[in-house]
This record gives sequence, structure tokens and C-alpha cells, in this order.
Amino acid sequence: SLKVPLFHTAFETGASAASGIKAALQVRGDDETTVVAWAGDGGTFDIGLQALSGAAERNEDFIYVCYDNEAYMNTGIQRSSATPFGAWTTTTPGDAWKQDKKKDILGILAAHGVPYAATATVAYPDDLVAKVKKAKSIRGTRFLHLLAPCPPGWKSADDDTIELGRMAVHSRVFPLVEVENGQDWRITMEPKGDPVGPYLRRQGRFRHLTDEQVGAIQAQVDARWEVLKRRASR
Repeated sequence: SLKVPLFHTAFETGASAASGIKAALQVRGDDETTVVAWAGDGGTFDIGLQALSGAAERNEDFIYVCYDNEAYMNTGIQRSSATPFGAWTTTTPGDAWKQDKKKDILGILAAHGVPYAATATVAYPDDLVAKVKKAKSIRGTRFLHLLAPCPPGWKSADDDTIELGRMAVHSRVFPLVEVENGQDWRITMEPKGDPVGPYLRRQGRFRHLTDEQVGAIQAQVDARWEVLKRRASR
């Protein structure tokens, strides 16, 4: 359906498979074909991180897209390290909701010094397309962290998908940024700084949270934003 050559691999092997495919193309004298790896948050943040880290350390020449819906949605809404603090999943039910913060995957890739890493969301397609084009113009390991709400896993309405993406950006839960060579951080869309409460309350996976717990999440978001601002002002 994509009308391009496609390898469907084990989802923890996206980065290693992409590395091998690029190497094979180069052996054949093809330095022009763009290789893209596509994996979810579980296959990126968790079981595929070793392969991705190795590829990033070697600066393998491909684009890696992490399609992040903040849990293992394809196999039953299990917790991943991309699941945010406070969220319900099938493996964190009831009072056992996710007690840990979401892993900073962009910071991890930036620490590898890759040529390009960025966040994007389906809610802002112009920003997304611009970042894909920029990534395509660069050689080496390029990483795109794409937030995509999942109605069943987030317990939200299908037609809330775009609005939730926008709310994630403007509440600073998911800022839109790009990093070049691990050092040059830039905020690509200035968020409004909306409170996180309306964003959380629109999703059934956070229904159990008290106002005090929502306040704790707000404090986490504010602290991460201050770190990002310092990085972007260097």
C-alpha cells in the first residue's frame, strides 16, 4: 500500500534492520535511497533502545520515526516507558496507575550527538512535514519523535485526536522542538502555556487522578519546560 520497498521486521529490530539495509544499498553503489525505520514507543523506548543506541553511536544513515501513542497499544494497552506518570494501562490498573515519569527519549538521542532529532505531532502537519524534509536533507542518524493519540488506549473520542495533539503541545506536555548535533536546541512552536488539567481530564486513562495529583503533573511539566528553555537559549 505504501508503493515503496518495505521490510516488515520484528519491532525491536527497526534500527538494526535499517542499518543493514542501508549498508546493502551502499555496497550496490546506491547512496541516494532514503531508508526509514518506523517503530512504536515500546519498540523504541524499551525493547529496541539497544539497537537504536548502537545505530546512533555509529551515526548510521537513516531516518528513524518513533510513533508514540504512549503504551504498547497494538497488543493490549500495556505500560511502556513512554507511558506518562499517572496514566492507566492494562498492566497498571486501578490504584497501580503508572508511578514513573515518561522517559526523555529525545534527550537520550541528543546525548548521542546525532545530526538531527525532533519532536512532532499529527496535530501540526506543517511542522511535521518541514521536519521530515529537513531530516531528509541531512546525512547520518535522524530521529523523529511523533506523538499520535490512540483513542482506545487514551480512552478518548476518535474526533478528539487532533485537539488532544494540540492540547499536548500548548500545555507543554509535548513541546515541538528540534536538536542538531546534540547541542543546538530550538523550540519550533511557542506553546501557550495552558494548564495540563483540561488535557488530562479529556482522557479516560487519567480519570482516576485527584486535583492534587494533577497539580503534581503540572509541576513536572513546568520543571521540564524550564530545562528545555535553558537548553534552547544556549
